[in-house]
Amino acid sequence: MLIFSEKNTKYNNMKKFLTLLLVIIIGSSVFAAAKQKVSGITDNELAVMSISIDEVIRKMYSGIFLSPTDTSALIGIKLKLDDNMLQSPDIRYTPLYYKLGKIYQKRGKRQEAIECFQTIIENFPDTALAPKAAYELKNMGINIVLPQKTIEDEEE
Repeated sequence: MLIFSEKNTKYNNMKKFLTLLLVIIIGSSVFAAAKQKVSGITDNELAVMSISIDEVIRKMYSGIFLSPTDTSALIGIKLKLDDNMLQSPDIRYTPLYYKLGKIYQKRGKRQEAIECFQTIIENFPDTALAPKAAYELKNMGINIVLPQKTIEDEEE
């Protein structure tokens, strides 16, 4: 009878372990899915946005007029980026904001360009595009001072 009780205890312990493991796996899957939803824009969507922006840039530099579809696509991209920035800023948006800023600047849409460049400086000051965005704003007559890194910031 004692042997049966020891086997039963081992069985119950194994059952508890497997149940706990299953809960951890399911929990981490749910957490990963929730995290992906919070980030807003998927990698695939970012790639499509980037391709659309690059196509508009190619048209602009080759002297081709932008179609209403191109303009609509740019507006849609900007709106989607802005909506997602409110929910969860993501460093992956930086190049898109910079390219949009350049497009708006080239098209004479001063306020929209300023907004794009300021978004980079305010939300992603440590990226390589922040000084470039500040430079573009300076060329537009907007005085921008990038935050200076302190010794404590560099140690972190």
